[in-house]
Amino acid sequence: MSKRVYITGIGIVCAIGNDVPETLLSLLAARSGIGKITLFDTIHKDVLPLAEVKMSTSRLLQELEHTGAKYLTRTALLGMKAAGEAVRSAGFRKTDGYKTGLISATTVGGMDRSEDFYAGFLENPAGGRLIDIINHDCGDSTERIADFLGIKDFVTTISTACSSSVNAIMLGSNLIKTGQLDRVVVGGSDSVTKFTLNGFNTLMILDKTGCHPFDENRAGLTLGEGAAYLVLESEACVMAGHKKVLGEVSGYGNANDAFHQTASSPDGTGAFLAMSKALKMSGLDSAEIDYINVHGTGTQNNDLSEGIAMERLFGEHVPPFSSTKGFTGHTLGAAGAVEAVISILSIEHGVIFPNLNFTTPMKELRIRPVSALNLGHAQIPHEIRHVLSNSFGFGGNNSSIIFSKCEAKSIEQ
Repeated sequence: MSKRVYITGIGIVCAIGNDVPETLLSLLAARSGIGKITLFDTIHKDVLPLAEVKMSTSRLLQELEHTGAKYLTRTALLGMKAAGEAVRSAGFRKTDGYKTGLISATTVGGMDRSEDFYAGFLENPAGGRLIDIINHDCGDSTERIADFLGIKDFVTTISTACSSSVNAIMLGSNLIKTGQLDRVVVGGSDSVTKFTLNGFNTLMILDKTGCHPFDENRAGLTLGEGAAYLVLESEACVMAGHKKVLGEVSGYGNANDAFHQTASSPDGTGAFLAMSKALKMSGLDSAEIDYINVHGTGTQNNDLSEGIAMERLFGEHVPPFSSTKGFTGHTLGAAGAVEAVISILSIEHGVIFPNLNFTTPMKELRIRPVSALNLGHAQIPHEIRHVLSNSFGFGGNNSSIIFSKCEAKSIEQ
């Protein structure tokens, strides 16, 4: 059994970078990945912006040496790319004898291939074959990623809306703490599709100008796509391999306020409980949190609910906070892992990345995010030891997680 859970590798592909170094450069330059729709034809093409990964599906196939793999979905390919980077970053071998797992999160699954099938089926129903939608379900992408990585000891999928990949990190941490696994690749992947674009547009929560979280004039979220994964390892693994450690998972919590199918509770009960549980597990005082990477979708309901919860928990001393969805868009099931990687980069490089597009404070809150407007530059140098990252999903499934800086001396103890 391992009392502590260490992060030894990270990987990411998102709208602002095809890997960790590219993503970091965009964050430091305050460069957003939100732009016009190019991946598919839609009546919303020149109306609604998206945060697309700047790689076509065919290019992903080529890079991953899967040219001609007809049934690989974009979600699976994005996951394979990011998870592969995380594993290389951690530097582990499949044959070293450690029990290794994969926990992957998604909401969209293989919807892109299903949409292709459906278009043809409408024209010729007799030509439709069930094998053409065999990879529709969420678990398909996980199985493909596991095969790509050669992981067989434990493989499972989590789909709890926008909190999915934080819940994957939480489950992976629990499996290491209880000795069921020695290390685990955790994270999530989601691609943009017509289904999700039209679905969120029906809810009337998409911003036609691009999201501006925690702003008084916010008008909704911007959908994005991407994948991100972390390699978690036990104390024994880290010490035996003399591993470089990027950080530690020091606390986490999940709560469901069951207020509404899609809306957060007005008083932020679920968010408050999730953050409180994460703090309690970590053993940290609220004053020790140096930065909060908020869920911050840019919708009227979410930002107010989350803001109320933070003021309720932290009182007069809410830590510096920002939403990074102005960079990446809202990547749904991948969001928590994308923001986990960003949180780790924040710790590693000692900077807080700004809340893009913020201009006017919300009248209901006394707090305001760290932004380029009130910084005067792209990011603020700041010693960061503990980051609280929030991911709140539909149905009230709220998760919060704390990432902490690790000193070499503390690992040896």
